[in-house]
Amino acid sequence: MKVAVLGAGAIGAYVGAALHKAGVETHLIARGHHLEAIRLHGVRVLSPRGDFTAHPHATDDPAQVGQVDHVFLGLKANGYAAAGPMIKPLLHEATSIIAAQNGIPWWYFHGLPGPYEGYRIESVDPGGTVTAALPLERAIGCVVYAATEIEEPGVIRHLEGTRFSIGEPTGLPTDRCREFSEAMVEGGLKCPVEPDLRKDVWIKLMGNIAFNPISALARATMAGIARHEGTRELVMAMMHETVEVARRVGCDPGISVERRLAGAEKAGDHKTSTLQDLEKGKPLELDVLLAAVVELADLTGAEVPTLRAIHAVSDLLNESLIP
Repeated sequence: MKVAVLGAGAIGAYVGAALHKAGVETHLIARGHHLEAIRLHGVRVLSPRGDFTAHPHATDDPAQVGQVDHVFLGLKANGYAAAGPMIKPLLHEATSIIAAQNGIPWWYFHGLPGPYEGYRIESVDPGGTVTAALPLERAIGCVVYAATEIEEPGVIRHLEGTRFSIGEPTGLPTDRCREFSEAMVEGGLKCPVEPDLRKDVWIKLMGNIAFNPISALARATMAGIARHEGTRELVMAMMHETVEVARRVGCDPGISVERRLAGAEKAGDHKTSTLQDLEKGKPLELDVLLAAVVELADLTGAEVPTLRAIHAVSDLLNESLIP
């Protein structure tokens, strides 16, 4: 098996290092000082589960890698539409694209029987540009339950969690999911193949949709948001509205708002990826989190006044960051 990690940042390099440790032919596609450090010293993973260093091949040119069996996509979702030229050299006729993203994925209604089957979510896939870059038939979903950060170029700090749930949009078991899952497990990670990954999408989104934008607006950690009475109530309201939208598109997350909030609170004084992006002056990954759910609310007639308000102010903040 041959795997390319496109976007070997905090999550991508962590996965790439684990796959390489498992004996998989792994190629990291990165850039800048991070790439230089990986080339010189490998990927150093600092983890409460044990530190290790892996030395996979690293490059900024996918053409050097050639065709692979799986592309693990570690890019932010707002970079997917422009990823086509980078992905094209990596693809053979059966290459899968495993997209580790937060929020609502571009493949969400692909292969989903019901009234919205085949619906394209404009805020996630504007004008079909993401589908053009990442063909639906290649997509394998991935919901990440691991927290990592780049401590310095080439050094990944693993904070918590090792689960990367994957699944086909159709829900069917496939050999391509099985072989990738087995390689991840061999590398020390959890990688269950879920028959209904959309449930995981919504469970993860219940936290992201609230904590990520609020953390950027308030410059606060997850525990800080949960401790403050006003923002705690705001989070709960956003979660309740999100669950209502999920149910209207045919998915019940199956977890209470109180339990989901308690789980997020356990993350402690952790900065969300959105707050980290803000501090670096990078555009915020909000379309797949907030805009997509507001669009689905419009589609289904759900009332989401809190989500709309937070989307408006966080979108205004994001406008100041977009070049």
